[in-house]
Amino acid sequence: MKVEHRRSYTVSIVVNDRPINEVVIDPHFEEKHAESINDEIILALVQKLNGRFFDADDKDEEFEYFKTEPIEHAGKNYRLVWLLKNECMFIGVVNAFRRP
Repeated sequence: MKVEHRRSYTVSIVVNDRPINEVVIDPHFEEKHAESINDEIILALVQKLNGRFFDADDKDEEFEYFKTEPIEHAGKNYRLVWLLKNECMFIGVVNAFRRP
């Protein structure tokens, strides 16, 4: 399967007291999870981060990395692996998949 480039969507949410106006989805999830998740579900999961504060699981000079689970959507639980970049107003979704 050919993996495509990252896809970008406009949003209007606040996460970690930071206004977010863009979600950038890495297509990595399609390699193993395309049958159970898509961009529409990922965007719904990201919306559930709105108004909340999360402690980073890891960080480096440029990024903070997060793993949030379970996030429920349509009666199913998911894990969302995402990041925030210093001084930027976007969330990068690294991976997302269903959890038992």
